Amino acid sequence: MASLDHVDLELLAALSEDPRATVVALAERLRLSRNTVQARMARLERAGVFQSFERAISTEGLGFPLQAFLSIGVRQPDLPAIVDELRRIPEVVQVHGVSGQVDMLALVACRDARHLFDVDARILSIGGVERTETSLVMSEAIPYRVSGLMELARRER
Repeated sequence: MASLDHVDLELLAALSEDPRATVVALAERLRLSRNTVQARMARLERAGVFQSFERAISTEGLGFPLQAFLSIGVRQPDLPAIVDELRRIPEVVQVHGVSGQVDMLALVACRDARHLFDVDARILSIGGVERTETSLVMSEAIPYRVSGLMELARRER
């Protein structure tokens, strides 16, 4: 999306504050018609502004309290196949391609250290994966957030 106007930003801020808000509640809060809110939501969705409508669920609550970041070095020509294989491993929660010393950074969730060892071994067995380095998550200092960016964008409009 090339540009978000002040109404888009206000709508996103309202959704950020109350992700379960109904279209009617958003319309009332923003003093817009229900149709306007629905149309804007549809446009924002088509533009890829919303990452997911999936609820954020605690891996710990599912019985996987140990999280780790795995730095993964790969052979570049094998990258698409490696991504497909990583997608098949349920303990892999998220993967980013990165620049620098490693090629990918994966967040994994495991039951315990032995489980993490096994997940790392499965990743290392993928053709094209050359090495991994594991860093245990000790705490989440700042959770994923965009509210500061939204406020900055609103001030700049």
